[in-house]
Amino acid sequence: MCGFRWKIEQLHREGKQLTGLERCQCRKARIQRNHIGCALLVWVRLKELALQTGRTVYQIKHGLLDDYLIQQLKNPSIKMVNA
Repeated sequence: MCGFRWKIEQLHREGKQLTGLERCQCRKARIQRNHIGCALLVWVRLKELALQTGRTVYQIKHGLLDDYLIQQLKNPSIKMVNA
């Protein structure tokens, strides 16, 4: 029973830390439910990738951010204009 409870706690913690679940600024209940649903879909995909690659969900997320930052530094999507 404790092992099952721990899995639920892990889901809540990872969901909040990795998907922006707690940062929702929406006021309407329907939009809040949509936000929660999208966040949980992201968490499920991160968990699948983590199991497939033998890494943690945190390593997967930070790896995605690292890849994005490297790509943006090499070829920025928003160009700076010289004033």
